[in-house]
Amino acid sequence: MKGTYCLIIRCGGTETRIGSLGRIRFPPGYYVYVGSGFGSLEARIRRHLRAEKRMRWHIDHLLTDTEVVGVFYSTDERRLECAVSEKLEGDLSVKGFGCSDCRCRSHLHHFKTRGEAEKAVERAFRDLHADLKKWDEI
Repeated sequence: MKGTYCLIIRCGGTETRIGSLGRIRFPPGYYVYVGSGFGSLEARIRRHLRAEKRMRWHIDHLLTDTEVVGVFYSTDERRLECAVSEKLEGDLSVKGFGCSDCRCRSHLHHFKTRGEAEKAVERAFRDLHADLKKWDEI
C-alpha cells in the first residue's frame, strides 16, 4: 500500500529541539503532520506510532512530547503530500518543519481543536479529489 497520510497530534504545549531547525516552541492545540509512504504507507504510519525509534525526521522529535490521536490516509497513486500541506497552511504552520526535501513552507500545521484539524484534512483531500480513510489502529 502506497500513499499520503496526515497525523493528528495533540500537544499540551512544549518546546523541543527539532534537528537542524533548533529549539521550537509549540503552542498547545492540535497539529497536522503531512507525510507520504511510497515504499510502504503502512510501515511509515506504524513507525510514527511506535515509541521506540531512531530519531531520523523532524516529526520523530516532536512525537516524543506529544500524542498522535488520529491518522488519515489516502492510497491515491498521486504524490499529494505537498498539495495537501499547502491546503492546510496557516499563520501557525511551523516554518521549515518536515519539508527539507521540497519547496513547501511547512508540513506541520497548527489548529486550535481536533475537530478543526480533522475537517481541514478532510477538505484538503476532497478538494484534490482523493480518497480518504481513517487509520483504526491507534
